[in-house]
Amino acid sequence: MPAFYAYGDGGCLVSAPAELSGLFCRAAVQQRKRTLVAASAVAAAAAEFVRVAKKQRQHQPLLPSLDALPDECLFEILRRVPGGRDRGASACVSRRWLALLGSIRASELGQAAAAAVTPALPDLNEEFVMEEDKDETPADPCVKRVLEGKEATDVRLAAMAVVAGSRGGLEKLAVRGSHPTRGVTDQGLSAVARGSPNLSSLALWDVPLITDAGLAEVAVGCPSLERLDISRCPLITDKGLVAVAQGCSNLVSLTIEGCSGVGNEGLRAIGRCCAKLQAVSIKNCAHVGDQGISSLVCSATASLAKIRLQGLNITDASLAVIGYYGKAVTDLTLTRLATVGERGFWVMANAAGLQNLKCMSVTSCPGVTDLALSSIAKFCPSLKQLCLRKCGHVSDAGLAAFTESAKVFENLQLEECNRVTLVGILSFLRSCSQRFRALSLVKCTGIKDICSAPAKLPLCKSLRFLTIKDCPGFTDASLAVVGMICPLWV
Repeated sequence: MPAFYAYGDGGCLVSAPAELSGLFCRAAVQQRKRTLVAASAVAAAAAEFVRVAKKQRQHQPLLPSLDALPDECLFEILRRVPGGRDRGASACVSRRWLALLGSIRASELGQAAAAAVTPALPDLNEEFVMEEDKDETPADPCVKRVLEGKEATDVRLAAMAVVAGSRGGLEKLAVRGSHPTRGVTDQGLSAVARGSPNLSSLALWDVPLITDAGLAEVAVGCPSLERLDISRCPLITDKGLVAVAQGCSNLVSLTIEGCSGVGNEGLRAIGRCCAKLQAVSIKNCAHVGDQGISSLVCSATASLAKIRLQGLNITDASLAVIGYYGKAVTDLTLTRLATVGERGFWVMANAAGLQNLKCMSVTSCPGVTDLALSSIAKFCPSLKQLCLRKCGHVSDAGLAAFTESAKVFENLQLEECNRVTLVGILSFLRSCSQRFRALSLVKCTGIKDICSAPAKLPLCKSLRFLTIKDCPGFTDASLAVVGMICPLWV
């Protein structure tokens, strides 16, 4: 059958013989060959152009650039940049510039500014910018920053320090967590230390790459540091704490949690050098023992007001030292001290040094017994609040002895103290002081209904707050008995 071909855009289809069809096929093959030849020629020309351009660039002299300067020269240039806005803009050029700006101490910036020559005529643009900054600057001069999770990197920390440096640097910094691959290291912490001489509060939580070198930079660059919180930083050891103690004598609050490298030597240095220490919290540090706690408490006896100890390998000796030297202690928290016995709590109370103790919390300490509770009430005359959690050796007899001596007591919280019964609670309410205001019972399985109540019960008119939670034996009948003793509560 003859082939059909279309001629033109709108031409009609006409038949053509077989010879004419072959002619069209040969023409198409020749056209494809010409296209391939042309493409090869274009590719060859492009390659030649690239070769010539590369050769010209090799022979062409390089343009001058600041990046060609060594770090020492670029450091001297950047530290002479006059304004905080300009330094912030310079930090955006490259990571190298940011790192160099982060390595400049605030004192070096001041020296460079003093050495700079004052221009003869003021820069009107600069004055206009400064006026805008004054309007946008908050009234509170305190600069506080928080980095959490993936946001916590050296680059972000250094940039934060450079920008805040125009306003005197950071005053409060908290780093909570770290980027999984580009986390905060000593380099980022050093940038903050060098640019923030007025830093007063530093918190490092779950930052595994920070070492003693970073803390040493903080100790040198931040002499005004008052609060230090280090939690789960495994590379920090006694060496870092010694550096902080020697460089930050104004420290008033220290929190260390889950730092396996911290031991007794670091705490001894803190107690010896930080005479203003008011609050200390040591939790889950396996190498902290009696020597560290005793040295710290003895050295800071005049100022130490809050002590929190949890999960430590200390014995009765540490509690005896606290009882004797804790003359300024007002708040005492003891948690999971498995090796402290009844004797430790008894000696702590009988040492008669906790005259100012107002609030005490004890959790999972087998040494808290009825005898220990009676001694605490007798020799801690200022005690107002007591919280006992998971103290299985405390019974009704201990509460009765406690209430006889606690004259200014106001608040009692019992949680999972299963030997305490409703009879003991009622006896406590009958004998409590006129200042008693709040009672909380949580998960105390010994609190159960009593068969019968006396016809006449003494009144407790001072109770204002009652919390009963997860006590399955406490029913409406028990609540009715409590209401009879405390008519003003209902």
